[in-house]
Amino acid sequence: MLSKSGAKAFFIGGTFLCSAAFVGLTVDTFAKIPGQTHADRITPAVARGKNLWDSSNCMGCHTLFGEGAYYAPELTRVYTRRGPDFIRAMIRDPQAMYPGERNMQNYHFSEDQISDLVAFFEWAGTVDLNGFPATPHLTPIAAPGAVGSVARTDDRPQVFNQLCVACHALGGQGGNVGPALDRVGERFDAAYFERWLRDPQSVRANTRMPRLPLSEGQIHELVAFLSLRRAAAAAGNMPAEPVPAQPAAPSPTEGGAP
Repeated sequence: MLSKSGAKAFFIGGTFLCSAAFVGLTVDTFAKIPGQTHADRITPAVARGKNLWDSSNCMGCHTLFGEGAYYAPELTRVYTRRGPDFIRAMIRDPQAMYPGERNMQNYHFSEDQISDLVAFFEWAGTVDLNGFPATPHLTPIAAPGAVGSVARTDDRPQVFNQLCVACHALGGQGGNVGPALDRVGERFDAAYFERWLRDPQSVRANTRMPRLPLSEGQIHELVAFLSLRRAAAAAGNMPAEPVPAQPAAPSPTEGGAP
C-alpha cells in the first residue's frame, strides 16, 4: 500500500505524464492538419464554394466530413462518385436531373457560383479523413474502338457509373427513374443511341431524361458500351461481332428513357 507521500508522487507523476502525452498528441495532430487537408489546394474558388455551402445551409440536408443532416446524400466524395458534369447539372436544375423524384431546392446559382461549388467538392474529396468515408468503387473505364466500330469490352465506362446509374439500373444495381439497361442493345442500334444521348427530347418529346453535358468522347464511349448490352453480355459471354439492332417501338412503361 502506498504511503501518503508515495500516493502524492504517483498522482503528480501520472498527471505530468498524461498531460505531456495530451500536449504531444495535440501538437502532432495540428502539425498533420495542413498535409491531410491539403491546405495548399484551397484556392479562392474553393473558399468561395465553402462560403456558398455555409450561407446556403447545405448541411441542413447533406452531410460533409461526417457532419450535417441525413435527408440527402453524403457529399464528401461526391466529386469522385459523380464527377463534375453531374454536379454542375444537378446544381443548375435538380428537377431536370430527377423529374418528380427529388425535392432539392433550385438555388439559381450563377455559372461562376456553380464552378466555385464544384471546386469546393473537388477539394473536399481530397481531404484525408483517415479512411472516412470509403472511396467510391468505380470500375475501369471502357475504351471505345475505332471510328464506326463497337468496343469489345465489358467494363463500365466511368461516365456511366457517374451519370447513368443515378437513374438507370444495370445488373440489378442503379436507379429506377429510367428503365433498366441490361439488354437495351437488342432493341436499339448505335445510331439511335447517339441521337438519344445528344438530345433525348429531339427523339422523344415527352421523355423525362434531360440533355446531359456529355463530351464527344463520352458519347462515343457510351454508344459502344450500350450497343453491347445484350443477353449474351448479361450472361457473361460477349458475342464475337454484335449484330446491329433495329430501333424498337418504346414501351409506354419505359419511363421515357432509352
